[in-house]
Amino acid sequence: MALFPLTSNFEGDFVLQLVAVDTDNTMDEVAAAAAVHSVGRRVRARPGHILRVRQQGATDFLPRDLKVADAGLKPTETIEIIWQAA
Repeated sequence: MALFPLTSNFEGDFVLQLVAVDTDNTMDEVAAAAAVHSVGRRVRARPGHILRVRQQGATDFLPRDLKVADAGLKPTETIEIIWQAA
């Protein structure tokens, strides 16, 4: 367990946010941590959708249960948080 900084590029937001997550967090937990900084501030909630995480520029989402420590991410790397219909 260690703090790990990631840069969040949240869909619909124009601000990149530095988000401190834990290496034991799953991608669902990372998405939730990023949402705190965007949803309800500059981005409207989207009922019926879930948040997914992918590395910036990638087309495939990271598995929702994948832990930060196992994702191969680098400190301060930019991740994209994308709304996906449930």
